[in-house]
Amino acid sequence: MSPLFVMLEFPTVETTAPSRQLPFPLPFSKATPPTSSQPSNSHMHPPRTMLTAISMSAIATNGVVPAGGSYYMISRSLGPEFGGAVGICFYLGTTFAGAMYILGCIEILLIYIAPHAAIFRLEGLEGPEAEAALLNNMRVYGTCVLTFMAIVVFVGVKYVNKLALVFLACVILSILAVYAGVIKTAFEPPDFPICILGNRTLVWKGFDVCAKMIEQENGTVTTKLWKLFCDSEFLNATCDEYFANNNVSEVQGIPGITSGILAENLFGNYYQKGVAIEKRGIPSVMDPDAPLSSLNRYVLADITSYFTLLVGIYFPSVTGIMAGSNRSGDLRDAQKSIPIGTIMAITTTSLVCILSPFYAPPLVKNFTEQDKLNSMQVSEGSMKPGRFGEAVNGNLVIGTLAWPSPWVIVIGSFFSTCGAGLQSLTGAPRLLQAIARDGIVPFLRVFGHGKANGEPTWALLLTACICESGILIASLDSVAPILSMFFLMCYMFVNLACAVQTLLRTPNWRPRFKFYHWALSFLGMSLCLSLMFICSWYYAIVAMVIASCIYKYIEFRGAEKEWGDGIRGLSLSAARFALMRLEEGPPHTKNWRPQLLVLVSVDAEQNVEQPRMLSLTCQLKAGKGLTIVGTALEGTFLDNHPQAQRAEQSLRKMMETEKVKGFCQVVISSNLRDATSHLIQAGGLGGLQHNTVLVSWPRNWKQAEDHQTWRNFIELVRETTAAHLALLVPKNITAFPSNGERFTEGSIDVWWIVHDGGMLMLLPFLLRQHKVWRKCKMRIFTVAQMDDNSIQMKKDLTTFLYHLRIDAEVEVVEMHDSDISAYTYEKTLVMEQRSQILKQINLTKNEREREIQSITDSSRGSIRRKNPAAVTTQLSVQLIHENATPTPTSPQSPAESAETPGDKVHMTWTDKFDGDQAKAPSAPSPEGIKDIFNMKPNQSNVRRMHTALKLNGVIAKKSQEAKLVLLNMPGPPKNRTGDENCILPQHIETTYMEFLEVLTEGLNRVLLVRGGGHAQKSLTAQCQQQPRAQMLNYVFHSLHVEEGYGFSQSSCPTTSHHVIAPQDTFDSSRHSANQVAKHLSEPAVRSS
Repeated sequence: MSPLFVMLEFPTVETTAPSRQLPFPLPFSKATPPTSSQPSNSHMHPPRTMLTAISMSAIATNGVVPAGGSYYMISRSLGPEFGGAVGICFYLGTTFAGAMYILGCIEILLIYIAPHAAIFRLEGLEGPEAEAALLNNMRVYGTCVLTFMAIVVFVGVKYVNKLALVFLACVILSILAVYAGVIKTAFEPPDFPICILGNRTLVWKGFDVCAKMIEQENGTVTTKLWKLFCDSEFLNATCDEYFANNNVSEVQGIPGITSGILAENLFGNYYQKGVAIEKRGIPSVMDPDAPLSSLNRYVLADITSYFTLLVGIYFPSVTGIMAGSNRSGDLRDAQKSIPIGTIMAITTTSLVCILSPFYAPPLVKNFTEQDKLNSMQVSEGSMKPGRFGEAVNGNLVIGTLAWPSPWVIVIGSFFSTCGAGLQSLTGAPRLLQAIARDGIVPFLRVFGHGKANGEPTWALLLTACICESGILIASLDSVAPILSMFFLMCYMFVNLACAVQTLLRTPNWRPRFKFYHWALSFLGMSLCLSLMFICSWYYAIVAMVIASCIYKYIEFRGAEKEWGDGIRGLSLSAARFALMRLEEGPPHTKNWRPQLLVLVSVDAEQNVEQPRMLSLTCQLKAGKGLTIVGTALEGTFLDNHPQAQRAEQSLRKMMETEKVKGFCQVVISSNLRDATSHLIQAGGLGGLQHNTVLVSWPRNWKQAEDHQTWRNFIELVRETTAAHLALLVPKNITAFPSNGERFTEGSIDVWWIVHDGGMLMLLPFLLRQHKVWRKCKMRIFTVAQMDDNSIQMKKDLTTFLYHLRIDAEVEVVEMHDSDISAYTYEKTLVMEQRSQILKQINLTKNEREREIQSITDSSRGSIRRKNPAAVTTQLSVQLIHENATPTPTSPQSPAESAETPGDKVHMTWTDKFDGDQAKAPSAPSPEGIKDIFNMKPNQSNVRRMHTALKLNGVIAKKSQEAKLVLLNMPGPPKNRTGDENCILPQHIETTYMEFLEVLTEGLNRVLLVRGGGHAQKSLTAQCQQQPRAQMLNYVFHSLHVEEGYGFSQSSCPTTSHHVIAPQDTFDSSRHSANQVAKHLSEPAVRSS
């Protein structure tokens, strides 16, 4: 058999398949519409099926289509998730449809062909007992027929094709017999009497003559019909009121093509459940208030009929358009056979369906059509199923119309259902096998195996089992609507796939079938979706929920596949469009969120050294911003490219483990400093760039032989400051919780010392959105001096947090001015001595440690012998601003500002050192060591150390039990070489690191925050009160907030107070460096 003939065959066979919408369907019911409104339904489906066929033809000709048919087309066009979800639903629909076809076949066999073959007899049974006996017969015979069909399919598809010839011949003969009967009615209409009482159709049961009385030789006698409505056979009997007032008449149900009843059948007539079927145009006498009696004598509407219900009943007859594509793996040239065969098959069957309204209305009375194939009898107040065609004594309307015999229709319908069931058992296993071989559903992989020639043996076994379960259910009335939804959903996604591919205009979209358009595909998709909700909106929702569950399962558990599908192309187009929109201008302040660049280090095996960095990243992602995880490798790109790939894979694996959704980037450079700088500069794309850098505090920087590690860190801080990026530095990162830990109590303490943009407010809020920190409360501490109004500061800060909708406790901590303690003096001196000695002595690591210890011991003894009270400062203890300008509140006298011998520390070196200072450093003499021991610490360093110690003492006292402490990070020294008038300029960076160590000493988890100035706008914009600017200014001035309390450009600074007041005109983009610099340079008036 040629592939084209196979394509032409099966959709035609399935057109006459049964509908299981009714409790007792007949497969040939589609030849006779259930009501006179059904002609309009027949016109509805051919456009929808043809549009789907056009879309399918375009996809099928865009490459090789192996086994899988519609699943293969959808999955390769819309991705494995959509393809798998729709494919599994379509597979279940096809499998249960096979069970319905087999059950329809058994109904024809037991009711019309061989009723005496029933194992469970129906004679003498009524109501539920008769229904149960019929269902049991269907179960037994259905299992036998299913077994026979499964064996035929198992033997080989060529035997299925041979049997298909027989089935197709029977269907064609049945259709020709109907048209022959239509022509015959013009000359000799068939005898098809219907008994009418008044205008009501009577059930032809219990009487043989359609009359109340008949004339006999001995006079007028009553008929059996009289006895059904009267209490006796005598003429004076008491009869039903409606029977007594109306006449009985007999009309022909099929008057013929020349009868002129076309106008009577043009319009629909819908009935409510339990209403008697009436013939329009016949007068009747009845009391409108009288109850309807003798219900079991009339043909009643067993269901409430309406247009959408009839659409659902009719739809299963046109679900065979995918029959050819389901067997695409067996076709010689699928790209040629699928378009031609499917379109020609739909054209043929559509003509048959469209012509039926033109021969049914002119031939058959409308009330004859409305005598549904499943009439109900009402007896003794209970509804019981009756025989098919009660008004015509169980005869077939189309069977009576056909020529030469009704058996042509019976046999044709029987083989039609057999062929449809066989086709379902042939296509469904191949569909399942294609899904299993793709591996998108892990537990279905076993069904991808089969015989050596590719026959799906295991898939056929599963399909037969599912089909058998449907047969055992026997009555699939509640399942059938969902199956119709599965079919419609498949057709809808075929149209969607074609439309998406056409609109994206991807280079690989080159179908040979040219007669398509995206508008036609969208129209077909819209019709399918509309039809789903027209038939049954709740079943449509159930079907979508089932498909969504399968989609999510495949997304999370299925194998990742890259098939170049249209969804990825759609995502690419949407991403490009969004990025172009982001380039149009800076984001609004309310849309500001942390876009993280996470800098991590990898070991020699390219494994992440600090996985807790990614854990903290995941906990900070409540802002739903960008995340870029980057690392740097030292070397050249050509030599280290394999290591970079391994590092990237390691980063991806760790991100997946820590549930961090984002991107990873590996940069190779000649040195790590440049590589990190490249990441900061080039990270992101267009408007989607990072605004926050997350980097860990350098571990063991004091013991590190290579000073480049902490120097790189300081350079990174400088670069983030220059780029106006926020900086987050977690200290003791190994003590931070993993994503699996939970804090059931505790607090997140925020020490708001410097107002640098509001990051300190935002970060705790984001952390508390994560389940790790959710139960931790938020506390905000701020520092005040003795001359400040602490009560008013707390009140204003509480009001400010209220307007920001941040729930936190507020506490103002007062710090007293005091003399610099001896411990401060000693700690500063030891720091400077160590820096100087390590610079001059070329020792090993162990020797350096011993030297440091000895220096410390000697220095402590010397300090104890001196008077620490002599070391005082006339400047108040305050935060040191980077601009070394004098503060108005702390004027210096000329004597203080003049340079004195005691203000500088003079170092005495030996003659040997002086002569060889241009050479490589050598071990100094003991006299040089003594001079270093006798040196005096720098006054500015002492003041900085005092500030750090005081703050550390207050923080440690208040936040010792806190789960996390957030603290402003001082800015690094801007001058990399120091100042020539100061002591030890080359070691100012070491001093900066020492101060940060002192500031955070004794705290378990610390997150140092240096804002970039942008989050300030995000928080300020959230405060919608009218006087917010004045209120914020007052708060920030009262808190003595400054840009930074770090090192000034000169290492011998004088102190000053500057306040950054919030300004709505502050540019929030990364490219506003000039405005920021101007903003930071404007001094503000300090208010007490």
